[in-house]
Amino acid sequence: MYPHERSLVKRLAGKSFALLGVNSDRDRGQLKKTMKQEQITWRSFWNGPEGTGGPISKQWNVRGWPTMYLIDHNGVIRHKFTGSPGGETLDKLIEQLLEKAETAAADA
Repeated sequence: MYPHERSLVKRLAGKSFALLGVNSDRDRGQLKKTMKQEQITWRSFWNGPEGTGGPISKQWNVRGWPTMYLIDHNGVIRHKFTGSPGGETLDKLIEQLLEKAETAAADA
């Protein structure tokens, strides 16, 4: 999903959007190389040497990779996907959440 994530970060720059990643690679040194190679410029947290059994995935009850959460401007989880939701579906849901965030900001 890295190419699609890169396009989201670029396309939505300056909007009320943030992409956060959690990486389950056990080897932190290899992870750094992968992040550079894949041009991951967004904040990405390491799940620790336990890999998929690390503390972040445990706390968020992640049971499959990739898992994606879409969280709205109020911090409410609106969608959770295990596996890739597909670019078109994801983009549509993100656009809907951004529209709601912009409307709420304008009304404030």
